[in-house]
Amino acid sequence: MTPFLLYIARGGLYLGLFYAFYLLVMRRTTFFRLNRVLLLVGSYLCLLLPFIRIRPTNTVLVDPVWVFGWASPDNGLAEHALQSSFPWKEILLAIYIFGGVATLTLYLVSAWKTGRLIRKGEQTKRDGFRLVSLEEDIPSFSWGRTVVIGLKDLKENPAIFTHELMHVKCRHSLDLIFFLPIQLLFWWNPLVWIAREELRLLHEYEADERVIQNGIESAQYQLLLVRKAVGEHRFSMASGFQHAKLKSRINMMLKPSSSRWIRWSYLAILPVLAAFMLACNPAMESDGIEPDPELIPFRLVERKPTFNGGDANEFSKWVNSRLVYPKTAKDEGVQGRVTLQFTVGTDGTVRDVVVLKGVRKDLDTEALRVVSASPKWDPGISAGEIVPVTFVFPVIFQLR
Repeated sequence: MTPFLLYIARGGLYLGLFYAFYLLVMRRTTFFRLNRVLLLVGSYLCLLLPFIRIRPTNTVLVDPVWVFGWASPDNGLAEHALQSSFPWKEILLAIYIFGGVATLTLYLVSAWKTGRLIRKGEQTKRDGFRLVSLEEDIPSFSWGRTVVIGLKDLKENPAIFTHELMHVKCRHSLDLIFFLPIQLLFWWNPLVWIAREELRLLHEYEADERVIQNGIESAQYQLLLVRKAVGEHRFSMASGFQHAKLKSRINMMLKPSSSRWIRWSYLAILPVLAAFMLACNPAMESDGIEPDPELIPFRLVERKPTFNGGDANEFSKWVNSRLVYPKTAKDEGVQGRVTLQFTVGTDGTVRDVVVLKGVRKDLDTEALRVVSASPKWDPGISAGEIVPVTFVFPVIFQLR
């Protein structure tokens, strides 16, 4: 998998965990503004977590070597398999890009329709915002510092206008703009779309709360919500008075304010994320081998070691051409991954070849034999000096 797709996959997992915590813990509270802030800030922090690696920094994990053996009994010689020629990485990347472009297109179409409707109405300035009134009976909505409302609602239902004005004063449209990059990057994650709807629902909660605080009687306002609930929510990029989760809004208005002490329960996400990071980035087992204090972290090596003019994956090809599937293991159907570690010394020789995680003795021995017989590399250079560099090298034995 390419580094970018790997980052997207890891970032999507962190986001999914965070949003699941929000749905289980945070959404039940009445801290609407706090939840807005944490939902946005937490989303962007999850984009940084994939860059935090707990794995030892003096190693590099290269693409695995696949060694295939035919299961037919008359096949006495092991077959050396080549890397798969199916371009799955390119296909995955193409699908990902197509999904992102489609998501952006939907938003651009929604924004264009909203802008076209705004231009149709009569526009007036009021207290630093723009009021657009339309003769047709449409669901009211707001975007940026613009409130769009039908003339009938403007005259007969002042609570609707107050509700949309609260959206403007709370700058709810900025939240949707800031959340858009998250959706474009992680359009494939259903929890991201659920989180966006939760963010919009928080906007409705906050606007409803402020409407009631402005002196509008709660029961009459709830009755107005029910009466105006019929219709289609047409503008997904805007904050609207009619919202699909009407029952949730009314229940939240009737719910007593959450205790301030409940906020401390939000801190539970920290050990959850820490445990998840440890699970996704386990430290490599050392099998009692002490690290060489002279080793330079791989990321700090200015010129990485090279093999036959190529990188570590060129070495994978060399190993693949010389490995032989042990006959006993093949006859018994034994398969598995042997994870090795070795160091390219200052003289270019491969040394300290050890098994970090083995399968069984004959497979481990074959992997050790070939890697230990490696020709010299061109050693790594850091700060103008030749330095030793350690690699983690997986070899996968599989029958086909």
